[in-house]
Amino acid sequence: MNLNDLRDNAGARHRRIRVGRGIGSGKGKTSARGQKGQKSRSGVAIKGFEGGQMPLHMRLPKRGFTNAKFTKDYAEVNLGMVQKAIDAGKLDVSGVVDHEVLKGAGLARGGKDGVRLLGKGELTAKVEFNVAGASKGAVAAVEKAGGKVILPVKEAAEA
Repeated sequence: MNLNDLRDNAGARHRRIRVGRGIGSGKGKTSARGQKGQKSRSGVAIKGFEGGQMPLHMRLPKRGFTNAKFTKDYAEVNLGMVQKAIDAGKLDVSGVVDHEVLKGAGLARGGKDGVRLLGKGELTAKVEFNVAGASKGAVAAVEKAGGKVILPVKEAAEA
């Protein structure tokens, strides 16, 4: 067998169908689109349209409510990404690591309400974090590595 003997499998390559090229082609006149109607015309995409019937996504019951006025917008940062930034020399852990430091390292994007620390990945460096929130797993992983997580004090409800 030589390189010039190599061929595709039978049926692996199809020629595109050239529609509208005469009645002898079998795909002439209406070009296999039938007669009239929206779908016979060009530039039509009817996604989710059910012929005038109430669409499925509108028939299903809706539940729940998100009060956008009181939702918190946190920049989520995983411990694995913090460790990767430390190893790459992008993050200096000599002082307290807060939102501004993480933003400067390119780890925290957005998050007008601060940073929330998540426990995905492994942290080996001793780091002191000052963040708006942290998962229990993240706090445990930071303390296991010899670090510390400073969270804002929750105000006691006056009743």
